[in-house]
Amino acid sequence: METETVKVGSVMMGGSWPVSIQTMWKEPLPAFSGTSDPRLAETAARIKQLHEIGCDILRFAIPDERSVESLGLLAAMSPIPLVADIHFDWRLALKCLDFPIAKIRINPGNIGARWKVEEVVRKAKDKDVPIRIGVNAGSLPEDLRSNEDTAHACILAAEREIEVLEELDYHTIVVSMKLNEPAEVLKANREFASRFSYPLHLGVTEAGPLISGIVRNTAALVPLLQEKIGATIRVSLSDSMEAEILAGREILACAGARNAGARIVSCPRCGRASFDTHAFIDRWSERLYRIQKPITIAVMGCVVNGPGEAKNADIGITGAGDYVLIFRKDREPLKIKPAEADSAFSQALEEIINE
Repeated sequence: METETVKVGSVMMGGSWPVSIQTMWKEPLPAFSGTSDPRLAETAARIKQLHEIGCDILRFAIPDERSVESLGLLAAMSPIPLVADIHFDWRLALKCLDFPIAKIRINPGNIGARWKVEEVVRKAKDKDVPIRIGVNAGSLPEDLRSNEDTAHACILAAEREIEVLEELDYHTIVVSMKLNEPAEVLKANREFASRFSYPLHLGVTEAGPLISGIVRNTAALVPLLQEKIGATIRVSLSDSMEAEILAGREILACAGARNAGARIVSCPRCGRASFDTHAFIDRWSERLYRIQKPITIAVMGCVVNGPGEAKNADIGITGAGDYVLIFRKDREPLKIKPAEADSAFSQALEEIINE
């Protein structure tokens, strides 16, 4: 079932629009002194870098009024929509709505009395700002916490809040039901998608550090995305924002939900290697991940795993004894000295990008 479409700043979410990628700012926002504060420009520049590697929407925790003021200043400069994440104090959500903030995320189980939610909804409706109903197992309403079927309890919690919003004639809604177990994430989101047409924000909560977090998110998100469930994703990791974004790109690509831009194919390196793939990727990864063109780039350690195994790559680099080979589709490999590898690769890459 195709979902409703919700506009989150410049990003269209749901319907037939591409699945968007989100991350969350990992540190408290500084108390910016004003528009001339150099920290504001530095933060905006960091957001621009996140956008360049694939971030579509960025969320910030808003624990106090100082954070509201800082986010308001930042929202006016950001190249992507910014979202305010509100817990406990509904007044912070009301204050956020005085700024060009693209979406409010509330956890109704933490906001408290219904009249507080109603105040936020009325102002959001007046400002034409969407609300994400964020439900997870750790903040369910008290009467649902003993429910052994956690996935179903999350749906019941979301359903209650949707009813409140709909009674107020508010329908600009995004819903998330984030749980820690991939099987529960699958169950909750599948059931919700079969009953409601609101767009879903997908993710696994408290997924863990880089390796386990990516595995758990992949196990949950890829099947849902392949079933056309989900309008936006956040790969929650105990790692950097950049890692979350790049993991999101790869998950969407694996699910066939979105082009990931440049795709890097690389070997793990072994005793045969005459080319340091790890060092090359460390030097080049930031630049490669900023490429929006759908090309495949192979970084291989030796001739065994070089042009042969990576023959379908648009461009590749590998070791060949005392030399380095740069190869492209339907062309003879270029044999060069290791000292010339980066400059030669850069020139060949630019040619492909500009074709």
